Amino acid sequence: MASPRTLTYSLYTHWDVVESLVPLTRDFPAFDSQQLLSVIARANPALDSAQRDEVLRQMVSSDLLRLLPRGNALELHPLVLEFVRGLTREHDLGLSEVLRARVDAIKDATARLADGVSSNQSDSMRGGAQKLSELFRQISQQLDQDRHAILELAERAKSADANLPLSRRYAEVLEAYDSYVEPMAEMMDSGPSGTFYRHLENAEQALDVAVDTLEVRGALYTHRLAMRQVAFQAKELRRLGREVLKQCSDTLLPLREELRQHNALSAAISHLLGQVRKRGLRRTLRSATLPLWQRDMQRRVTVGNEVLTLMSEALNYVPDTVAFPEEDGGSKEPLFDLVDEGSLLAALRRDAPIDNLLEWLHRQYPQWNDATTLRLYHEIVQQPQWRADQPESPVSQTLNTVRVRLHPHRILASNDPA
Repeated sequence: MASPRTLTYSLYTHWDVVESLVPLTRDFPAFDSQQLLSVIARANPALDSAQRDEVLRQMVSSDLLRLLPRGNALELHPLVLEFVRGLTREHDLGLSEVLRARVDAIKDATARLADGVSSNQSDSMRGGAQKLSELFRQISQQLDQDRHAILELAERAKSADANLPLSRRYAEVLEAYDSYVEPMAEMMDSGPSGTFYRHLENAEQALDVAVDTLEVRGALYTHRLAMRQVAFQAKELRRLGREVLKQCSDTLLPLREELRQHNALSAAISHLLGQVRKRGLRRTLRSATLPLWQRDMQRRVTVGNEVLTLMSEALNYVPDTVAFPEEDGGSKEPLFDLVDEGSLLAALRRDAPIDNLLEWLHRQYPQWNDATTLRLYHEIVQQPQWRADQPESPVSQTLNTVRVRLHPHRILASNDPA
Protein backbone atom coordinates (compact mmCIF):
# COMPACT_ATOMS: atom_id res chain seq x y z
CA MET A 1 0.00 0.00 0.00
CA ALA A 2 1.46 3.34 -1.07
CA SER A 3 1.90 6.08 1.48
CA PRO A 4 -0.46 9.11 1.27
CA ARG A 5 2.44 11.41 0.45
CA THR A 6 3.64 9.20 -2.39
CA LEU A 7 0.12 8.85 -3.72
CA THR A 8 -0.48 12.60 -3.55
CA TYR A 9 2.83 13.40 -5.23
CA SER A 10 2.14 10.88 -7.98
CA LEU A 11 -1.30 12.45 -8.50
CA TYR A 12 0.39 15.85 -8.79
CA THR A 13 2.90 14.46 -11.31
CA HIS A 14 0.36 12.66 -13.50
CA TRP A 15 -2.61 14.96 -13.00
CA ASP A 16 -3.26 15.39 -16.73
CA VAL A 17 -3.57 11.64 -17.25
CA VAL A 18 -5.74 11.11 -14.17
CA GLU A 19 -8.00 14.03 -15.10
CA SER A 20 -8.53 12.44 -18.53
CA LEU A 21 -9.24 9.04 -17.01
CA VAL A 22 -11.85 10.16 -14.47
CA PRO A 23 -14.64 11.01 -17.00
CA LEU A 24 -13.98 7.69 -18.75
CA THR A 25 -14.69 5.75 -15.57
CA ARG A 26 -18.42 6.34 -16.16
CA ASP A 27 -18.24 3.94 -19.13
CA PHE A 28 -15.17 1.86 -18.26
CA PRO A 29 -14.74 0.84 -14.62
CA ALA A 30 -11.35 -0.70 -15.55
CA PHE A 31 -8.86 -0.19 -18.38
CA ASP A 32 -6.43 -2.37 -20.25
CA SER A 33 -2.88 -1.31 -21.04
CA GLN A 34 -3.62 -0.14 -24.58
CA GLN A 35 -6.45 2.11 -23.41
CA LEU A 36 -4.23 3.63 -20.74
CA LEU A 37 -1.38 4.19 -23.20
CA SER A 38 -3.70 5.93 -25.62
CA VAL A 39 -4.97 8.20 -22.82
CA ILE A 40 -1.38 8.97 -21.79
CA ALA A 41 -0.49 9.78 -25.40
CA ARG A 42 -3.49 12.09 -25.69
CA ALA A 43 -2.66 13.87 -22.43
CA ASN A 44 1.07 14.12 -23.26
CA PRO A 45 1.51 14.25 -27.04
CA ALA A 46 5.24 14.97 -26.79
CA LEU A 47 6.07 11.60 -25.20
CA ASP A 48 7.37 8.75 -27.31
CA SER A 49 6.41 5.11 -26.89
CA ALA A 50 9.10 4.31 -24.30
CA GLN A 51 8.21 7.37 -22.22
CA ARG A 52 4.52 6.46 -22.28
CA ASP A 53 5.37 3.00 -21.01
CA GLU A 54 7.45 4.57 -18.24
CA VAL A 55 4.52 6.82 -17.21
CA LEU A 56 2.22 3.82 -17.05
CA ARG A 57 4.77 1.91 -14.94
CA GLN A 58 5.13 4.84 -12.52
CA MET A 59 1.37 5.15 -12.09
CA VAL A 60 1.08 1.46 -11.29
CA SER A 61 4.03 1.46 -8.91
CA SER A 62 2.71 4.53 -7.05
CA ASP A 63 -0.70 2.82 -6.64
CA LEU A 64 -2.54 5.41 -8.72
CA LEU A 65 -3.56 2.46 -10.88
CA ARG A 66 -4.43 -0.77 -9.17
CA LEU A 67 -4.49 -4.22 -10.71
CA LEU A 68 -7.84 -5.97 -10.40
CA PRO A 69 -7.72 -9.30 -8.55
CA ARG A 70 -8.85 -11.50 -11.45
CA GLY A 71 -7.31 -10.29 -14.64
CA ASN A 72 -4.86 -7.78 -16.03
CA ALA A 73 -7.20 -4.79 -16.06
CA LEU A 74 -6.25 -1.69 -14.11
CA GLU A 75 -8.49 0.70 -12.20
CA LEU A 76 -7.97 4.10 -10.63
CA HIS A 77 -7.40 4.14 -6.90
CA PRO A 78 -10.88 4.60 -5.34
CA LEU A 79 -9.74 7.40 -3.03
CA VAL A 80 -8.03 9.19 -5.90
CA LEU A 81 -11.10 8.73 -8.09
CA GLU A 82 -13.37 10.16 -5.41
CA PHE A 83 -10.99 13.03 -4.71
CA VAL A 84 -10.60 14.02 -8.37
CA ARG A 85 -14.34 13.73 -9.00
CA GLY A 86 -14.94 16.13 -6.15
CA LEU A 87 -12.42 18.61 -7.51
CA THR A 88 -13.63 18.40 -11.13
CA ARG A 89 -17.39 18.26 -10.37
CA GLU A 90 -17.74 14.86 -11.97
CA HIS A 91 -19.73 13.23 -9.17
CA ASP A 92 -22.74 11.05 -9.89
CA LEU A 93 -26.07 11.89 -8.33
CA GLY A 94 -26.21 10.60 -4.77
CA LEU A 95 -28.98 8.65 -3.13
CA SER A 96 -31.76 10.44 -1.36
CA GLU A 97 -31.87 7.61 1.18
CA VAL A 98 -28.28 8.39 2.20
CA LEU A 99 -29.19 12.04 2.66
CA ARG A 100 -32.27 11.08 4.66
CA ALA A 101 -30.21 8.75 6.90
CA ARG A 102 -27.73 11.52 7.63
CA VAL A 103 -30.53 13.96 8.41
CA ASP A 104 -32.11 11.44 10.74
CA ALA A 105 -28.72 10.99 12.41
CA ILE A 106 -28.84 14.67 13.38
CA LYS A 107 -31.66 13.81 15.74
CA ASP A 108 -29.55 11.21 17.58
CA ALA A 109 -26.53 13.51 17.78
CA THR A 110 -28.73 16.33 19.10
CA ALA A 111 -30.15 14.03 21.75
CA ARG A 112 -26.62 13.05 22.78
CA LEU A 113 -25.66 16.73 23.04
CA ALA A 114 -28.77 17.52 25.06
CA ASP A 115 -28.05 14.60 27.41
CA GLY A 116 -24.53 15.91 27.93
CA VAL A 117 -25.85 19.35 28.79
CA SER A 118 -28.47 18.02 31.17
CA SER A 119 -26.07 15.59 32.87
CA ASN A 120 -23.23 18.12 32.88
CA GLN A 121 -20.89 15.76 31.02
CA SER A 122 -18.37 17.64 28.90
CA ASP A 123 -17.27 14.57 26.96
CA SER A 124 -20.81 13.80 25.91
CA MET A 125 -21.31 17.42 24.88
CA ARG A 126 -18.14 17.48 22.79
CA GLY A 127 -18.95 14.10 21.29
CA GLY A 128 -22.44 15.24 20.29
CA ALA A 129 -21.12 18.50 18.84
CA GLN A 130 -18.40 16.70 16.88
CA LYS A 131 -20.95 14.25 15.50
CA LEU A 132 -23.19 17.12 14.47
CA SER A 133 -20.27 18.91 12.81
CA GLU A 134 -19.35 15.79 10.86
CA LEU A 135 -22.94 15.24 9.78
CA PHE A 136 -23.28 18.87 8.72
CA ARG A 137 -20.09 18.59 6.65
CA GLN A 138 -21.18 15.38 4.96
CA ILE A 139 -24.66 16.69 4.19
CA SER A 140 -23.27 19.96 2.79
CA GLN A 141 -20.78 18.07 0.65
CA GLN A 142 -23.45 15.73 -0.69
CA LEU A 143 -25.85 18.59 -1.45
CA ASP A 144 -23.15 20.47 -3.36
CA GLN A 145 -22.11 17.35 -5.29
CA ASP A 146 -25.71 16.46 -6.11
CA ARG A 147 -26.39 19.96 -7.35
CA HIS A 148 -23.56 19.75 -9.87
CA ALA A 149 -24.56 16.19 -10.79
CA ILE A 150 -28.10 17.35 -11.61
CA LEU A 151 -26.80 20.27 -13.68
CA GLU A 152 -24.56 17.85 -15.59
CA LEU A 153 -27.49 15.47 -16.07
CA ALA A 154 -29.71 18.24 -17.46
CA GLU A 155 -26.98 19.43 -19.82
CA ARG A 156 -26.54 15.90 -21.16
CA ALA A 157 -30.28 15.61 -21.77
CA LYS A 158 -30.43 18.95 -23.58
CA SER A 159 -27.37 18.24 -25.71
CA ALA A 160 -28.50 14.72 -26.67
CA ASP A 161 -29.53 13.89 -30.22
CA ALA A 162 -32.74 15.75 -31.00
CA ASN A 163 -33.97 12.82 -33.08
CA LEU A 164 -34.14 10.56 -30.03
CA PRO A 165 -37.59 10.06 -28.47
CA LEU A 166 -38.17 12.40 -25.53
CA SER A 167 -38.89 9.49 -23.22
CA ARG A 168 -35.43 8.09 -23.94
CA ARG A 169 -33.73 11.45 -24.03
CA TYR A 170 -35.13 12.58 -20.69
CA ALA A 171 -35.11 9.19 -18.96
CA GLU A 172 -32.35 10.21 -16.55
CA VAL A 173 -34.15 13.49 -15.85
CA LEU A 174 -37.34 11.71 -14.87
CA GLU A 175 -35.45 9.23 -12.75
CA ALA A 176 -33.52 11.98 -10.98
CA TYR A 177 -36.65 13.99 -10.32
CA ASP A 178 -38.62 11.04 -9.01
CA SER A 179 -35.85 9.42 -7.02
CA TYR A 180 -34.05 12.47 -5.69
CA VAL A 181 -35.80 15.83 -6.03
CA GLU A 182 -39.24 14.76 -4.83
CA PRO A 183 -37.93 12.84 -1.77
CA MET A 184 -35.63 15.76 -0.95
CA ALA A 185 -38.50 18.24 -1.30
CA GLU A 186 -40.61 16.08 0.99
CA MET A 187 -37.79 15.88 3.52
CA MET A 188 -37.21 19.66 3.39
CA ASP A 189 -40.89 20.50 3.71
CA SER A 190 -41.44 23.10 6.41
CA GLY A 191 -44.58 21.29 7.60
CA PRO A 192 -44.86 18.47 10.13
CA SER A 193 -43.81 15.84 7.58
CA GLY A 194 -40.47 17.54 6.88
CA THR A 195 -37.49 16.45 8.99
CA PHE A 196 -34.61 18.50 7.56
CA TYR A 197 -35.41 21.93 8.99
CA ARG A 198 -36.99 20.53 12.15
CA HIS A 199 -33.90 18.51 13.07
CA LEU A 200 -31.61 21.40 12.19
CA GLU A 201 -33.65 23.80 14.31
CA ASN A 202 -33.52 21.42 17.25
CA ALA A 203 -29.77 21.03 16.79
CA GLU A 204 -29.30 24.82 16.72
CA GLN A 205 -31.29 25.21 19.92
CA ALA A 206 -29.30 22.44 21.61
CA LEU A 207 -26.04 24.05 20.51
CA ASP A 208 -27.12 27.45 21.80
CA VAL A 209 -28.01 25.90 25.15
CA ALA A 210 -24.64 24.14 25.21
CA VAL A 211 -22.81 27.41 24.50
CA ASP A 212 -24.70 29.15 27.33
CA THR A 213 -23.96 26.27 29.67
CA LEU A 214 -20.24 26.39 28.83
CA GLU A 215 -20.19 30.12 29.46
CA VAL A 216 -21.90 29.71 32.83
CA ARG A 217 -19.42 27.01 33.82
CA GLY A 218 -16.48 29.11 32.69
CA ALA A 219 -15.31 26.67 30.07
CA LEU A 220 -12.37 27.39 27.86
CA TYR A 221 -12.83 29.85 25.05
CA THR A 222 -11.75 27.27 22.48
CA HIS A 223 -14.51 24.91 23.61
CA ARG A 224 -17.16 27.61 23.38
CA LEU A 225 -15.82 28.76 20.00
CA ALA A 226 -15.93 25.22 18.63
CA MET A 227 -19.54 24.90 19.81
CA ARG A 228 -20.50 28.22 18.13
CA GLN A 229 -18.84 27.13 14.89
CA VAL A 230 -21.00 24.01 14.82
CA ALA A 231 -24.07 26.23 15.31
CA PHE A 232 -22.90 28.37 12.38
CA GLN A 233 -22.60 25.19 10.29
CA ALA A 234 -26.22 24.36 11.07
CA LYS A 235 -27.41 27.80 9.94
CA GLU A 236 -25.34 27.61 6.77
CA LEU A 237 -26.69 24.14 6.06
CA ARG A 238 -30.28 25.41 6.22
CA ARG A 239 -29.47 28.09 3.65
CA LEU A 240 -27.64 25.61 1.42
CA GLY A 241 -30.54 23.15 1.56
CA ARG A 242 -33.05 25.75 0.36
CA GLU A 243 -30.71 26.91 -2.39
CA VAL A 244 -29.93 23.42 -3.69
CA LEU A 245 -33.57 22.33 -3.66
CA LYS A 246 -34.63 25.43 -5.58
CA GLN A 247 -31.85 25.07 -8.13
CA CYS A 248 -32.52 21.37 -8.70
CA SER A 249 -36.26 21.95 -9.09
CA ASP A 250 -35.73 24.86 -11.47
CA THR A 251 -33.37 22.72 -13.55
CA LEU A 252 -35.33 19.49 -13.79
CA LEU A 253 -38.95 20.61 -13.55
CA PRO A 254 -39.09 22.39 -16.97
CA LEU A 255 -37.65 19.32 -18.69
CA ARG A 256 -40.09 17.05 -16.88
CA GLU A 257 -43.05 19.27 -17.78
CA GLU A 258 -41.90 19.40 -21.39
CA LEU A 259 -41.94 15.62 -21.57
CA ARG A 260 -45.36 15.42 -19.91
CA GLN A 261 -46.88 18.01 -22.24
CA HIS A 262 -45.39 16.22 -25.21
CA ASN A 263 -46.93 12.94 -24.08
CA ALA A 264 -50.31 14.58 -23.48
CA LEU A 265 -50.24 16.29 -26.86
CA SER A 266 -49.23 13.08 -28.63
CA ALA A 267 -52.02 11.16 -26.92
CA ALA A 268 -54.61 13.80 -27.85
CA ILE A 269 -53.49 13.87 -31.48
CA SER A 270 -53.52 10.09 -31.74
CA HIS A 271 -57.02 9.93 -30.27
CA LEU A 272 -58.28 12.60 -32.66
CA LEU A 273 -56.76 10.93 -35.70
CA GLY A 274 -58.35 7.65 -34.65
CA GLN A 275 -61.76 9.33 -34.45
CA VAL A 276 -61.25 10.88 -37.88
CA ARG A 277 -60.35 7.50 -39.31
CA LYS A 278 -63.41 5.84 -37.82
CA ARG A 279 -66.08 8.53 -38.07
CA GLY A 280 -64.79 10.80 -40.79
CA LEU A 281 -63.58 14.36 -40.67
CA ARG A 282 -66.98 16.07 -40.86
CA ARG A 283 -68.48 14.20 -37.92
CA THR A 284 -65.35 14.37 -35.81
CA LEU A 285 -64.52 18.04 -36.25
CA ARG A 286 -67.86 19.72 -35.86
CA SER A 287 -68.01 23.46 -36.17
CA ALA A 288 -68.99 23.83 -32.50
CA THR A 289 -65.84 22.04 -31.35
CA LEU A 290 -63.48 24.08 -33.45
CA PRO A 291 -61.43 26.77 -31.76
CA LEU A 292 -63.22 30.07 -31.17
CA TRP A 293 -60.87 32.03 -33.35
CA GLN A 294 -61.55 29.72 -36.23
CA ARG A 295 -65.37 29.76 -35.92
CA ASP A 296 -65.74 33.53 -35.55
CA MET A 297 -63.25 34.51 -38.15
CA GLN A 298 -64.94 36.93 -40.58
CA ARG A 299 -64.24 36.75 -44.24
CA ARG A 300 -64.58 39.67 -46.63
CA VAL A 301 -64.51 39.54 -50.37
CA THR A 302 -63.45 42.70 -52.12
CA VAL A 303 -62.96 43.60 -55.73
CA GLY A 304 -59.43 44.19 -56.78
CA ASN A 305 -58.18 47.42 -58.28
CA GLU A 306 -57.76 45.85 -61.68
CA VAL A 307 -61.41 44.80 -61.77
CA LEU A 308 -62.52 48.28 -60.64
CA THR A 309 -60.50 49.83 -63.46
CA LEU A 310 -62.12 47.54 -66.01
CA MET A 311 -65.60 48.34 -64.65
CA SER A 312 -65.03 52.11 -64.87
CA GLU A 313 -63.76 51.77 -68.40
CA ALA A 314 -66.86 49.73 -69.30
CA LEU A 315 -69.21 52.41 -67.92
CA ASN A 316 -67.52 55.12 -69.97
CA TYR A 317 -67.19 53.01 -73.05
CA VAL A 318 -67.84 54.87 -76.32
CA PRO A 319 -67.69 52.70 -79.41
CA ASP A 320 -65.45 53.86 -82.20
CA THR A 321 -67.12 54.96 -85.39
CA VAL A 322 -66.05 52.93 -88.34
CA ALA A 323 -66.73 54.38 -91.79
CA PHE A 324 -67.99 51.63 -94.04
CA PRO A 325 -67.56 52.04 -97.80
CA GLU A 326 -70.45 53.53 -99.68
CA GLU A 327 -72.65 51.07 -101.46
CA ASP A 328 -71.79 50.79 -105.12
CA GLY A 329 -74.60 51.74 -107.37
CA GLY A 330 -74.19 48.53 -109.18
CA SER A 331 -71.90 47.58 -111.96
CA LYS A 332 -73.48 47.14 -115.26
CA GLU A 333 -71.13 44.34 -116.04
CA PRO A 334 -72.57 40.89 -115.36
CA LEU A 335 -71.12 39.05 -112.43
CA PHE A 336 -70.77 35.90 -114.49
CA ASP A 337 -69.88 35.59 -118.16
CA LEU A 338 -71.89 33.23 -120.26
CA VAL A 339 -69.50 31.19 -122.31
CA ASP A 340 -70.52 29.00 -125.24
CA GLU A 341 -67.73 26.55 -125.06
CA GLY A 342 -68.68 24.73 -128.24
CA SER A 343 -68.60 27.84 -130.43
CA LEU A 344 -65.40 28.91 -128.71
CA LEU A 345 -63.64 25.68 -129.58
CA ALA A 346 -65.00 25.78 -133.10
CA ALA A 347 -63.71 29.32 -133.63
CA LEU A 348 -60.40 28.37 -132.15
CA ARG A 349 -60.14 25.32 -134.41
CA ARG A 350 -61.07 27.50 -137.41
CA ASP A 351 -58.53 30.26 -136.72
CA ALA A 352 -55.64 27.95 -135.81
CA PRO A 353 -52.75 28.42 -135.94
CA ILE A 354 -52.90 31.27 -133.38
CA ASP A 355 -49.68 32.94 -132.26
CA ASN A 356 -50.98 34.32 -128.95
CA LEU A 357 -53.92 32.52 -127.43
CA LEU A 358 -54.56 35.12 -124.67
CA GLU A 359 -54.52 38.00 -127.15
CA TRP A 360 -56.89 36.02 -129.39
CA LEU A 361 -59.36 35.39 -126.55
CA HIS A 362 -59.36 39.03 -125.48
CA ARG A 363 -59.75 40.17 -129.02
CA GLN A 364 -62.57 37.72 -129.87
CA TYR A 365 -64.47 38.18 -126.58
CA PRO A 366 -63.67 41.63 -125.14
CA GLN A 367 -66.91 41.63 -123.08
CA TRP A 368 -65.62 38.94 -120.75
CA ASN A 369 -64.11 39.69 -117.41
CA ASP A 370 -60.39 39.32 -117.15
CA ALA A 371 -60.84 36.42 -114.71
CA THR A 372 -63.01 34.57 -117.24
CA THR A 373 -60.50 35.18 -119.99
CA LEU A 374 -57.57 33.95 -117.90
CA ARG A 375 -59.53 30.93 -116.65
CA LEU A 376 -60.42 29.85 -120.20
CA TYR A 377 -56.85 30.48 -121.33
CA HIS A 378 -55.50 28.03 -118.75
CA GLU A 379 -58.22 25.47 -119.43
CA ILE A 380 -57.54 25.50 -123.16
CA VAL A 381 -53.75 25.13 -122.89
CA GLN A 382 -54.23 22.13 -120.56
CA GLN A 383 -56.53 20.30 -122.98
CA PRO A 384 -54.63 17.53 -124.80
CA GLN A 385 -56.46 18.08 -128.11
CA TRP A 386 -54.33 21.12 -128.91
CA ARG A 387 -50.77 21.16 -130.12
CA ALA A 388 -49.24 24.22 -128.58
CA ASP A 389 -45.86 25.67 -127.73
CA GLN A 390 -44.43 28.74 -125.98
CA PRO A 391 -41.86 31.25 -127.18
CA GLU A 392 -38.82 31.94 -125.07
CA SER A 393 -39.31 35.70 -124.94
CA PRO A 394 -42.12 37.03 -122.71
CA VAL A 395 -44.66 39.57 -123.85
CA SER A 396 -47.10 41.85 -122.09
CA GLN A 397 -50.79 41.57 -122.70
CA THR A 398 -53.25 44.24 -121.64
CA LEU A 399 -56.70 43.03 -120.71
CA ASN A 400 -59.71 45.03 -119.53
CA THR A 401 -58.41 45.88 -116.06
CA VAL A 402 -55.03 44.21 -115.68
CA ARG A 403 -51.85 43.78 -117.66
CA VAL A 404 -50.31 40.31 -117.78
CA ARG A 405 -46.69 39.50 -118.60
CA LEU A 406 -46.34 35.92 -119.83
CA HIS A 407 -44.88 33.48 -122.31
CA PRO A 408 -48.03 33.18 -124.45
CA HIS A 409 -49.10 29.82 -125.72
CA ARG A 410 -49.26 29.44 -129.43
CA ILE A 411 -51.93 27.07 -130.80
CA LEU A 412 -50.57 25.27 -133.79
CA ALA A 413 -53.38 22.95 -134.63
CA SER A 414 -55.97 20.67 -133.19
CA ASN A 415 -55.29 17.00 -132.72
CA ASP A 416 -58.97 16.31 -133.13
CA PRO A 417 -59.95 16.83 -136.76
CA ALA A 418 -63.69 17.13 -135.88
